[in-house]
Amino acid sequence: MPIRLALCTTGINTLRSEGVEVEIRHLRAFAAVARCRSFSRAAQELLITQPALSRTIAQLERALSVRLLERTSRRVEPTDAGAEFLQEAERAIASFDHALNTARDRASLRLGFSWLLPAPWAQRTIKGFERATGASVTLSRTDDPLQALRQRVVDVAVVRGEMDLPQPLQTVRLCDEARFAVCARESPLAGRTHLDWGEVHHWRLIVNSVSGTTGPWSWPEDLRPKDIVETSNYDEWVETVAANRGIGIVPETAMRRSPHPALRFIALVDAPPVPVRLVYPPDGPRSLVRRFVDASLEAARR
Repeated sequence: MPIRLALCTTGINTLRSEGVEVEIRHLRAFAAVARCRSFSRAAQELLITQPALSRTIAQLERALSVRLLERTSRRVEPTDAGAEFLQEAERAIASFDHALNTARDRASLRLGFSWLLPAPWAQRTIKGFERATGASVTLSRTDDPLQALRQRVVDVAVVRGEMDLPQPLQTVRLCDEARFAVCARESPLAGRTHLDWGEVHHWRLIVNSVSGTTGPWSWPEDLRPKDIVETSNYDEWVETVAANRGIGIVPETAMRRSPHPALRFIALVDAPPVPVRLVYPPDGPRSLVRRFVDASLEAARR
């Protein structure tokens, strides 16, 4: 009777032969012995013991009710049934491996952020994660990373600032960033070397109301800026400050990476730092998310 094998739909690690489930390890073991013509060499190739390999072949022959290998004192040869089975087994192994490789190639984790990922944390995290998992990271800029998480547009997100996270989102703290004041080069403030946190309320404050980290809420009520200009994203905020409509407050990352020729950054004294956190849903693609969290924390410690 011809021996037919097909990928089992009930478990990726099994194949079905005439109604009997046979694990992929049985096929790999048989193919290795048939190719090597030796149990000892096949065991070395598979990194298992020779007794374990012999048991695996015996299980396969019992499941199929047919002898697949002819054993002599000098050599191991496939029987006629074994030679026929080998062709089917090798096709099944190749198909199985192709399915796994296709899934791995398409594995991707989506990282959401609103503006300027921390460096070199982002580069180290992505490199370490991709090397460890074989999955890729897709970067997705969005004005509201938390909403993107809730809508499953991204799998994890980097957020800055103090905020009440909606349940059941989970978070880990990556680092804290110092705050800097920023103004137009033609601003009267541009000549200052530093600015006290308690002085900011004397100036008109430009706020990114969607993804910014600093606003009137950042000060106690008696020091809270009253003259506020709101913008809706980072680019609008930058150009509004550059146009000398007021001053802004940003984390150190923006100061270190801004090439804008019309801006001047000023050290802030006694300003609270900006927390940077990684946020993720508890029921996302957990194996990839958990490994990305681990890679993130490892990169943050370096």
